[in-house]
Amino acid sequence: MESCCSTPKEMKREDKARFIIDMFNRIVVHYSFWLTEIRHQMGLEKSLEILENATGKSLGIQLKRLSDLFGFEIQDGMPKALLDLDDSMMNKVMDTVAKNWLANDGVWFQSIEFDQGMNDAKRCNDSCWAQFSPYEARAIKKFLGLKDTPGLDGLKQALGFRMYSLINTQSIVDEGKNSFVFQMNECRVQVARQRKNLDDYPCKSAGLVEYEYFARAVDPRINTECIGCPPDDHPEEWFCAWRFSV
Repeated sequence: MESCCSTPKEMKREDKARFIIDMFNRIVVHYSFWLTEIRHQMGLEKSLEILENATGKSLGIQLKRLSDLFGFEIQDGMPKALLDLDDSMMNKVMDTVAKNWLANDGVWFQSIEFDQGMNDAKRCNDSCWAQFSPYEARAIKKFLGLKDTPGLDGLKQALGFRMYSLINTQSIVDEGKNSFVFQMNECRVQVARQRKNLDDYPCKSAGLVEYEYFARAVDPRINTECIGCPPDDHPEEWFCAWRFSV
């Protein structure tokens, strides 16, 4: 857009709409910078504690202002329109949000890959998972009300509530009371590559971080072992498999 206005409120309707979307994006970016800086200065564990407190307050404030503006009802801290959706539509919303999350992850990866190359993209990707996995584990533990050390049963439950669980097909094979194997039977990313006759994406370096950090954040007593993950050879029934034990 060419510069033609001295303030946003002087713009045309279409430009105002684009500006509003950009404002929401700025909130997300500013939010992430706060988290990044607190993690840098105080460590990951403290940053996640502060994030938990700030998120609850921030979402409450933002939803209240938007509900006052648009006239939608808030019930139990959530938009009533969301609570009133039937199960089928609610499931579709969850699936769509999970797909958007994965698409966002892919966009970031490719943005680095096309600008700086595959090595830098993988390096950044692995580092990102080192931060996201413990955060997601912590968020799931809070959501499910799991105790501090819920053991393998807690990990099984937590794995079923990851974002991935809504877009991939996964399974668990019990090996006794002290271990189980988690299998990613159908991976959306790898299946898409198969359709294009491409080799598996070599995701093992990220997986070694992702699964170990997730399990450890659920319960620090849990050990993680990679049974196989691309570029490793794997059977048709799974793309990657991980053993968790206590």
